[in-house]
Amino acid sequence: MLTLHAADGSPETAVLVDGARIAAVGPYEELAAAHQDARLRRWPGILLPGLLNPYGPELLELTYHPDPREADTYGTAPVTGERAAELFRADPARLGASARRGVQRLLAHGTVAVAGELRTRAAQDAVRRAGLATGHRPDVLPGPPSLSPAPLVLLPRPAPGAPARFAVFDVPDPAALVRRGASTCVATVIDGRLVYRAR
Repeated sequence: MLTLHAADGSPETAVLVDGARIAAVGPYEELAAAHQDARLRRWPGILLPGLLNPYGPELLELTYHPDPREADTYGTAPVTGERAAELFRADPARLGASARRGVQRLLAHGTVAVAGELRTRAAQDAVRRAGLATGHRPDVLPGPPSLSPAPLVLLPRPAPGAPARFAVFDVPDPAALVRRGASTCVATVIDGRLVYRAR
């Protein structure tokens, strides 16, 4: 089934998705007129290529992402450093669940690809199951590890025939995205699947 993704702030870059691939990219009005049978998903903000987060190992293997049921004990923010290492040493099984929650947090920040060498099976499986692509780590890393690193690393623009992989951010323009960060993500699409949608 064809799905047309359109963002209010970028009417010239609507994306028509057919299964796991991009069928067309162009102005919303043109694609909507040519494919009236397509399911329409309208979003606030701007539609952009998804983000590459270069901190795969740091965020998925060296950071503990608490379960919401653990908020009283560990809080809700990612746990890093020696405290995270102690948690993994005490219970190695925590790594798999933490990596899966970490991937969900990445998706909620418009991430569609990660970089860095993942050394644990748990993190590799979490990335593979989510459909995240893996990319090359930039020679110069942007600041400390973060779900919204600065500067943001955008992937190439969506193109016909390419994997349907992109994100939508509720900001008026790319400059606002740089200022406000990737937490403004309202939708992430990987291989044609809506893998994150803001409530």
